[in-house]
Amino acid sequence: MLNDTIIHAERELYLTLLAWAQQQPNAYEWLKQLPTWLNDIKDKANYAHAPAYQASVARLPNLIVYNVQLDNDTLTINAPLTDSEYKQATALLKQLMPWRKGPFQIGNDEGNSIFIDTEWHSDWKWQRVAPYLSPLKGRRVLDVGGGSGYHGWRMAGACADTVIIIDPSCLFYHQFMAIRHFVGRADADGHGKGHYRTHYIPVPLEALPENSQLFDTVFSMGVLYHRQSPFEHLQQLKGQLIKGGELVLETLVIDGGANTVLVPHDRYAQMNNVYFLPSVAALIGWLEKAGFSEVRCVDVAVTSTDEQRKTEWMTYHSLADFLDSNDPTKTIEGYPAPMRATLIAKK
Repeated sequence: MLNDTIIHAERELYLTLLAWAQQQPNAYEWLKQLPTWLNDIKDKANYAHAPAYQASVARLPNLIVYNVQLDNDTLTINAPLTDSEYKQATALLKQLMPWRKGPFQIGNDEGNSIFIDTEWHSDWKWQRVAPYLSPLKGRRVLDVGGGSGYHGWRMAGACADTVIIIDPSCLFYHQFMAIRHFVGRADADGHGKGHYRTHYIPVPLEALPENSQLFDTVFSMGVLYHRQSPFEHLQQLKGQLIKGGELVLETLVIDGGANTVLVPHDRYAQMNNVYFLPSVAALIGWLEKAGFSEVRCVDVAVTSTDEQRKTEWMTYHSLADFLDSNDPTKTIEGYPAPMRATLIAKK
């Protein structure tokens, strides 16, 4: 059950890649694979919940959107909501729970308003990273593991020419489409020109053609520690960058020297897919060994239970449940509590 939102999003993505391919032949490989990438995410055989998610997006009300604020900490879609539209939209958006990356607001200050209070205060991470980025204006940007797309929208708000978000999650893909449904209403009514610069391809990084060299900036935030081969991930990121392009890498780290790396025996903070947690010094060495230059660490922050927590829109266990109740500086497995570093490097 596809609606105009998904159909229009796919058409805009195709036209964007077609325009790229006319200038850079490497983009033709993306065009060839695009139908498969987009069809797979809708296949019930691959994702049992896909039809239900699609139905939720298709039934969202068509609001009159006055403007969209992509440069707010809360991504804000200013639109009047009747009582029935408010109830309908809230119920449908909650069918797409859990919402992990955000926050988002749909409505206005004078009437009904839906505030999607996500598990993560993703705006806090953006505040820490944004001051150190090369200006995104006019750049092609790839956001690897972009979740529901919050940071991708913020990149567009920073005037990136085009943002491609990739993430293989069927749920996150449809959450993005739900937000895009409302963002798109602004364009349809003559406001918010340029919001269609943000696109979503539901694939992991390893599915992309190698050595595409299409992007000026590549973000990988919260991905590296999930990779069994961190060096392979770094090489894949490097292959998507143009010469002189910028990598923004955010990942879990631990304290220590250049040879310090934690390999969790089983789970880390109840995650069973965490493989390597290097020190900042070790991570700098990894990036240099992978061929990056001008590597620098711009931020280190311990994740707090104010930044990652349960909400009405994410009711499952969150960070507080994964820490030692007697010593919050440790996970329940006894490892150092989550600390994240952001490094920036050049190809």
